[in-house]
Amino acid sequence: MVENVEDKVKDLLKKIEDGEVVDKKEDIDALKKRKLITLQTWKAYSLRKGPKYAPERKKAATDLTRDHLQRGDWKDLEFKEYNLSAQGQPIQVGYLQPLLEVREEIQNIFLQMGFEEMPTNNFVESSFWNFDALFQPQQHPARDSHDTFFLKVPAATRQLPEDYVERVKRVHESGGYGSKGYGYDWKREEADKNLLRTHTTAVSTRMLYMLAQQDAIKLLLIHFVYCYLMSGVICDHGLTLADLLGVLEDFFTRLGMSKLRFKPAYNPYTEPSMEVFSYHEGLKKWVEVGNSGMFRPEMLLPMGLPEDVNVIAWGLSLERPTMILYGIDNIRDLFGPKVDFNLIKNNPICRLGLL
Repeated sequence: MVENVEDKVKDLLKKIEDGEVVDKKEDIDALKKRKLITLQTWKAYSLRKGPKYAPERKKAATDLTRDHLQRGDWKDLEFKEYNLSAQGQPIQVGYLQPLLEVREEIQNIFLQMGFEEMPTNNFVESSFWNFDALFQPQQHPARDSHDTFFLKVPAATRQLPEDYVERVKRVHESGGYGSKGYGYDWKREEADKNLLRTHTTAVSTRMLYMLAQQDAIKLLLIHFVYCYLMSGVICDHGLTLADLLGVLEDFFTRLGMSKLRFKPAYNPYTEPSMEVFSYHEGLKKWVEVGNSGMFRPEMLLPMGLPEDVNVIAWGLSLERPTMILYGIDNIRDLFGPKVDFNLIKNNPICRLGLL
């Protein structure tokens, strides 16, 4: 016979009824399983007047206006606190196109290398300075009207240095300075034709001729043309092809393009001539980024420059270096009517190597 029976369930329910705490999880689970208890959550709040209690809600003012001063209620205004860490609205400003960014970077690099810019505002040029002075024959395909824009008014120039013109004519027809020339009848009317300058080397020719008349030798110049072409020349005693390679490698390294190749080429006014290639990571191939060479004696000596003075020169494109530096593999994504404006707006400024 059992004298006393211990009813744990009854004892637990009694404790709960008396407000005592039942903290053992197994006891609570047992009561829940038998559906003798139901858990409930009670929330209590305590309200009291705070330091900024007001019977009426007032909207904080953000600015002190003229009306407030006139009405005199500015004394009772409560101003909204300024959040000095909040960001303002984006400023609507213009954005530089990648071509312009790279153009400015190229210009700054050459200026840091000691170059000066040539005057390039003479967009209308005579065929003499654009072709003949560069030892380019008058039957050259580049002079065809399909490749060159000739002017109707004024159709011809009247300002050419006659003594220099005569020396250029003689070199074209019968040669000189170690050259056989081209062996054709050089025509003055072809040289007088006005055109839209096809390259900035015409500017270099003028500057070199002026240099020869001033008995000056050293020249470091760069210039740009409206069709995104950059040219440069160096004139000094004893310059060699190694100097040209060194200048180009120095420039492209500063620009951030260290993978370079040089390929022999032909230009009427340079010998030797080299095309400059750089590796495009996106296209996975080498692309041409410029042309270069040493000006021929047939071009320099008729100007009056000494025989021991050489000129190294180059012409570089702007689109292809920009495509390489920005990782663009389609030139239509760089400029034109189909360019994505987000490319210009969101693309950060491309830092182009160490200067």
